[in-house]
Amino acid sequence: MGIGRDDVKSREWALFWALGLIWGSSFLWIKVGVRELDPFTLVGWRLLFGTLGMVMVVVWQRPPFPRKRSTWVALALLGLVNTALPFVLITWGEKSIDSAVASVLNSTVPLFTLVIAHLFLHDEPITARKVVGLLIGFAGILILMARDLKFGSLRIGLLGQAAVLLAAVSYASASVFARRTMREVSPLVQAFVPMAFSDALVWSIATQVGDPGRLPLLANTWIALLWLGLLGSCVAYLIYYNLLHSLGATRATMVTYVFPVVGVALGVLFLHERADGHLLAGAALVVSSIAVVNWKAKARDAAPAD
Repeated sequence: MGIGRDDVKSREWALFWALGLIWGSSFLWIKVGVRELDPFTLVGWRLLFGTLGMVMVVVWQRPPFPRKRSTWVALALLGLVNTALPFVLITWGEKSIDSAVASVLNSTVPLFTLVIAHLFLHDEPITARKVVGLLIGFAGILILMARDLKFGSLRIGLLGQAAVLLAAVSYASASVFARRTMREVSPLVQAFVPMAFSDALVWSIATQVGDPGRLPLLANTWIALLWLGLLGSCVAYLIYYNLLHSLGATRATMVTYVFPVVGVALGVLFLHERADGHLLAGAALVVSSIAVVNWKAKARDAAPAD
């Protein structure tokens, strides 16, 4: 596998799996929260708690902030592409699809990343092995999306799946953009500034299309918001941006490899979602594709390791 004990320090390995568990479980909590709140309001609360948690870390660590205006613009763009847009897309998508399906579809981030990284990062080239993995993953996506096709007609669930896939493309683009342009910016600043910008942006949109004045009434909704904000946003992004620069864009986004295992298990166990043939076959193909993409090249393999 591309990520192994010989390649990654024990600390990075532990952080990688912690991030996979945190983000893998987030699909369950999104499904819980979206039952009571509209997508923009849910994301607004999530980012508010995440930003508040991040403020405490910033005050404690006191990282150096950039002085160039271009860097601040880049951080704002990163907030849009890596936080606001995908958070809203996934949350909207989960209004019509199971959390298990969302977790599998979101695990395609490394597949999109390898294509985008090949175009914009000189040290992450695409290989024949990666192309094979990409095709396998695409087959898994088709099987999953066929789950919501009925007699060739377009169903709302298919639109939900498309939204989650678009979020995966957004995440992939952001990971390459961050690694390409943010090498000199503190990982803490990379996590904090885009999140704060995204929160302000999402709340401003929520006032027009959502219901931001409505406070959640259910205890489970508040638990979901706190989990998604403090763990799924604050802690997760602190871990992610550290891994992004130590492992590289393709390897860091491999954390989504954990999503199907965690997301499917939690969705079936706690939300009683259906584990039919489409879900199991699609998940198996997507996971297999990521394994193929990141399989460590043998010494006889002339292709560069990713």
